[in-house]
Amino acid sequence: MAEFVSLEVVDRIATIALQRPPMNALCLQMQREIRDAAVEMAGRSDVGAVVLTGGPTVFAAGADIKEMAAMSLQDMLSASSALQDSFNAVARIPQPTIAAIEGYALGGGCELALCCDLRIAGHGAKLGQPEILLGIIPGAGGTQRLPRLVGPSRAKDLILTGRMVDTDEALAMGLVDRVVDTGTSQQAAAELAGRLAAGAPLALRAAKEAIDHGLDVDLTTGLEIERSKFVALFGTEDRTTGMTAFVAKSKPDFTGR
Repeated sequence: MAEFVSLEVVDRIATIALQRPPMNALCLQMQREIRDAAVEMAGRSDVGAVVLTGGPTVFAAGADIKEMAAMSLQDMLSASSALQDSFNAVARIPQPTIAAIEGYALGGGCELALCCDLRIAGHGAKLGQPEILLGIIPGAGGTQRLPRLVGPSRAKDLILTGRMVDTDEALAMGLVDRVVDTGTSQQAAAELAGRLAAGAPLALRAAKEAIDHGLDVDLTTGLEIERSKFVALFGTEDRTTGMTAFVAKSKPDFTGR
């Protein structure tokens, strides 16, 4: 049983909740529990979409600095690999993922949100990569995922200054996809997850994989990735169901086969 991360599945929507008050500091144990929850999601056929939340007041304020301050170089060589493995496991969840952000999402907390496909923030949330103020740099994907999301100049602004941005600025730069009333991000994320979970599971996974893998290669290779996944879906029952329902002007009932 995990101590700092809870997992609940209701109506094909999984909710992974960070629960280490007061600030959800991402200690080593919590990182392992996040990885375990993500790996479990990848293997579950009863999950159509995933919501990652820190609760009603804070997403995650970053790494556990007290724990980190006591580490030697050798300690961090091992811990940094485990940290990236944990966050990469979230990024590799095959189902659509949505981060529901309230309060602070800083440092590792911001990097964790970046691992999700979409980010919904409650008004008043604060996001940023303040590692430079501690004499270090982001170590869980911030220097790589952030510029891919918002562009290199905006990413350098946040990373080199260590400043926080509010939800208005985060929305304008594309760091979050939607801003809702304070305290309602989890509800909004669950509603969106419900819409996604009703879709064709194999097509959703294929679309996510095509986008993610295509970003790492040249356009020609990316188009071939897209073509191969597009063609493969014609061998699925869901493709037949979807097209038959479209012609009949009815609602498809996808089964993930």
